[in-house]
Amino acid sequence: MAKFEWKPAPAAVAVAKPLHGIRVLELARILAGPWCGQLLADLGAEVIKIERPGSGDDTRHWGPPFIMSERGENLGAAYYHSANRGKRSVAVDISTPDGKEIVRQLSCGADIMIENYKVGGLAKYGLDHAALAQLNPRLITCSITGFGQNGPYAHRAGYDYIAQAMGGLMSMTGEPQREPQKAGIAAADLFTGVYSAVAVLAALYRRDETGTGAHIDMALLDTQVSVMANQAMNWMTSGIVPRRVGNGHANLVPYQAFPTRDGDLIIAVGNDSQFANLCRVLDTRLDRDPRFATNPGRVRNREELITALEHLTATWLRNELADRLEAIGVAAGPINELDQVFANPQVLARGMAIERDGRHGVASPIVIDGVRMVSDLPSPGTPETMD
Repeated sequence: MAKFEWKPAPAAVAVAKPLHGIRVLELARILAGPWCGQLLADLGAEVIKIERPGSGDDTRHWGPPFIMSERGENLGAAYYHSANRGKRSVAVDISTPDGKEIVRQLSCGADIMIENYKVGGLAKYGLDHAALAQLNPRLITCSITGFGQNGPYAHRAGYDYIAQAMGGLMSMTGEPQREPQKAGIAAADLFTGVYSAVAVLAALYRRDETGTGAHIDMALLDTQVSVMANQAMNWMTSGIVPRRVGNGHANLVPYQAFPTRDGDLIIAVGNDSQFANLCRVLDTRLDRDPRFATNPGRVRNREELITALEHLTATWLRNELADRLEAIGVAAGPINELDQVFANPQVLARGMAIERDGRHGVASPIVIDGVRMVSDLPSPGTPETMD
């Protein structure tokens, strides 16, 4: 049977990457688990991703568009490459004796395992946390599922769309008189990936004290409910179920898109003095109206105020109004499409668009001591195979 081994981490990266020397075994597909693994790779961890022989991670086929090599080889969908930067990919059939043994070998040298099988899915192969912790008591396993390891829904399959729906996000996303909408990105998956990385790092810190690993239980639904944040607290405090307010804000007014002569402009007013400044630029005394002088009043009288402001902003050019507002401390900005996002001078200055071995990508937002935490390795092409 072939033996797959970890490679010694290059010493040169130790200065910049805080997770240098940490090894991650990823038995995860789609987005939440791979997103966690990619974040750990960006922070310097060595990540080995296990994929099914032949088909690989499902998202390799979630296209077009697809990434093509210089030789015209299809390296998988752009979706796959968005979440797998910095990893080695290995094709392993864990249903076979050899495949199980490869995973066991790798787990003995790993610090972290990320997996997103259904509850009990790895146990039938003898590759669950309880079994692998017998071989490596320091192993930290992060299990990501739709609904968690216990509860009446634990054995259900989990998908981002379902989590957004069941967790309340869709109920308050969209225009008031139209149907609920999901977010334009896989919000539950992505948040779960980030929270999972936080949990893993906390478990690593605790392991330094105790010498033992941990089993982390992460659920898409838990995460979606958790990030309802102020909206959940609004309901808990008032008993009033939040409703959709379109591009508005549940607790701040004005804080939404406004029309101008050449496009919409987001205006975000965070306090009463900023509202007074907005009124000064728009040459109106609405801030002196007792209905609108304070934020609670503006929230109660939202419709009347927004209608009045829209009549005023519609006479301006977008950039002219944005510049005037910025000059007096009122936040404003255009609604950019993605080509405009990556042409934005601030995005360019921050280096958010990257390229690794001919593959484009979006950088991690983490900067430590002036160094952006992005893996030097590209996302995997075709998985490595075992001889």
